Amino acid sequence: MTYSLRIADIPSSERPRERLIALGANSLATAELLAILLGTGQGKGKLSAVGLGHYILQQLSQHRRDPLDVLRDINAQELIKIEGIGPAKATTILAAIELGKRTFQIRPLERVIIENPTAAAAALSHDLMWESQERFAAIFLDVKNRLIGIKVITIGTATETLVEPGEIFRETLKQGANRLIVAHNHPSGNLEPSQEDINLTQRLLEGAKILRISLLDHLILGEGNHCSLRDLTDLWTKYPQDD
Repeated sequence: MTYSLRIADIPSSERPRERLIALGANSLATAELLAILLGTGQGKGKLSAVGLGHYILQQLSQHRRDPLDVLRDINAQELIKIEGIGPAKATTILAAIELGKRTFQIRPLERVIIENPTAAAAALSHDLMWESQERFAAIFLDVKNRLIGIKVITIGTATETLVEPGEIFRETLKQGANRLIVAHNHPSGNLEPSQEDINLTQRLLEGAKILRISLLDHLILGEGNHCSLRDLTDLWTKYPQDD
C-alpha cells in the first residue's frame, strides 16, 4: 500500500467508509477504522488517512506492546506527540474509545414480554390510543414474545388509514422479528371492526403463513379501550399461525 495515496484516489469500493457501509465495521482493519476517525491524513511524509492510521499503530506498538492495549488508556497529550495528530484528531479518537468502553459496559435491557392483548395495547398506547388521526402500527416480537420494537407504519385521516401488507412484512423482516401484532386506532372510540379491518387481517394472516411469521393479533384502540380481532373473529381458526 502507498500510504501517501489520497483516499480520493483509492477506488470507491476500497475506501474505508464505503467498505464499512457495504461490509460492516468488523470487516475493516484497525488502521482503516482510525482513518475514518481521522478524516484526513498528513503527518510524516504527508500520509493518507489510512497511512496515518498505520503510522499511529506503529508508534503505539513500540516496546512490543499491543497498540490497541495502549489505545485503551492513552490520553490526549500522548496522542498529540505523534506527528500528524493535533487536538482535533486526538479528541476524536479519545471520544470513540470512551464511547466503545461505555457501550461494552452497559448490559442489554431485559426485553418486555407481550403475553396478551392488554400488554400489547399498553405498549401501543402512546402511539395510538388518543390520536385524532387513524394510525396503523406494528409490534415486533421474537420467538419468546419479547419486544423487539414498535413502529407506526402509516398515518391516515380522521376516519381511515391505508396500509399494504407488503409494508408491514418488509418492516417485520427488517426488524428480525418472528412474531407480529398489528394495531390501529379508531379516533371515534368505536372499537367495532369494519369489513376493511377484517379483510386486511385475513390478507395479513395469509401472508404471514407464507413468510413463516406468526401474526398473533390485530388490535383496535381508542379512547382508553381496546379490542382484539383474534377474540372477536374466527380468522385465526381459518388461518392458523405457528404460535
